[in-house]
Amino acid sequence: MQADTTADQLISTLWHLAGQAPDALGQLSFSNLARQLPSQFQVGALASATIGAQALAAAEFWRLRGGRRQSVALDQRHALAIFRSERYLLIDGKPPADPWSPIAGYYQAGDGRWIQLHTNFPHHRDGVLRVLQCAGNRAAVAAAIAGWQASELDARLAQEGMVAALVRSPDEWLAHPQAAAIASLPLFEIERVADSVPELPQPGQRPLSGVRVLDLSRVIAAPVAGRTLAQHGAEVLAIGAAHLPNIPTLVIDNGRGKRAAQLDLRSEAGRRRLRELIRGADVFLHAYRPGALAALGFSSEELQALRPGLVEVRLSAYGHAGPWAERRGFDSLVQSATGIAWEAGRAAGSDQPGKLPCQALDHATGYLAAFCAIAALQRRATEGGGWRARVSLAQTGRWLQSMPRLADGLQQADLGAAEVDQWRQTMASSYGEISAVAPAEHMSETPPHFDLPPSALDAYEASWQQD
Repeated sequence: MQADTTADQLISTLWHLAGQAPDALGQLSFSNLARQLPSQFQVGALASATIGAQALAAAEFWRLRGGRRQSVALDQRHALAIFRSERYLLIDGKPPADPWSPIAGYYQAGDGRWIQLHTNFPHHRDGVLRVLQCAGNRAAVAAAIAGWQASELDARLAQEGMVAALVRSPDEWLAHPQAAAIASLPLFEIERVADSVPELPQPGQRPLSGVRVLDLSRVIAAPVAGRTLAQHGAEVLAIGAAHLPNIPTLVIDNGRGKRAAQLDLRSEAGRRRLRELIRGADVFLHAYRPGALAALGFSSEELQALRPGLVEVRLSAYGHAGPWAERRGFDSLVQSATGIAWEAGRAAGSDQPGKLPCQALDHATGYLAAFCAIAALQRRATEGGGWRARVSLAQTGRWLQSMPRLADGLQQADLGAAEVDQWRQTMASSYGEISAVAPAEHMSETPPHFDLPPSALDAYEASWQQD
């Protein structure tokens, strides 16, 4: 069936769900909507709608604080390029080393079912090998998994805190209790959780000038949200920890526009410093599993007590409700668990799992998180209150799966190097000269851009005071 879903329809859905004024939609225009990446899933419309929503929200927030109404334009091919931004990163003209673990990927278990391993972090790789009791090469892992039932291995790895996913069909996923849990949730939530006085920001040169964002996240989805807020002028302080692993490619690509510092939240000194930072923040963005920060003394209630009027943005893998609320996950694993990988494989004529042509759930959820943050800041300015927004990869995946499939989707042309090159921007950094895809939206009054290059994870002090 040929799809009839358009980016205009999707943006209208997002705008209405966020409670935004409908008259602003006329300021947003799209181009190249008929061209997307090879897939039967509507990743092009997903990219255009989520990027367009946050850009339009930024434009409206700038108008609220005294700026002029402006037009926002978005080319869908450019949107798809930044949905793949980590693939196109160059350092001194060369791509960085492939971050993908040699043993990550799909394996067939003894019952013929497929399971996916995600072993890009060393402790995840080592934990999987302990469960499998085998050597760390692909042949040994495949032989070990062949001795398991796929569902039993999936459950065991989850019990051990590892990250893997049984490849389910869409019907199997719909019968799962976690699918039922997120089916009762909206695509995202923006809720008032505390009372405080309105905070109308002073006029600024950019939509988010003067807005302070604490970004406690890693990998792609939530870091994309922080990067997006930075491109509109927010002061983003990315807080990591020396003992937590990272993927350099993603640190560099998603670190544009941010200052990076490290704290050890296992220590009271680290938690004390974080409390000090929260008191000076406007947005607190994190991708910890539900309950993890609360266990350290940073529940929503405690956050609002520290900083009345704070906008908290939570991003999770499988949603904040249901039996998998605390389950670890990444984009590709959510694709496997929810039936996307199964369907993509079948569409390609294969018995093996397939995948989306980009980390679409990660990027879309990141842009949705940024959109929610800006919408909540707008509500704080007009209504007052402390706000909490919640998004998840699985809820974004459910939205993508609800869209009609593209009959000619697999015949679409992929992005070529020359096409991507027209959207590149370069900047000097401590890593070398960085070449990466620029923000996709064109804003007539406040063009998005990055004031800072990506920095080493310990380059700055964990402080709002800048040298």
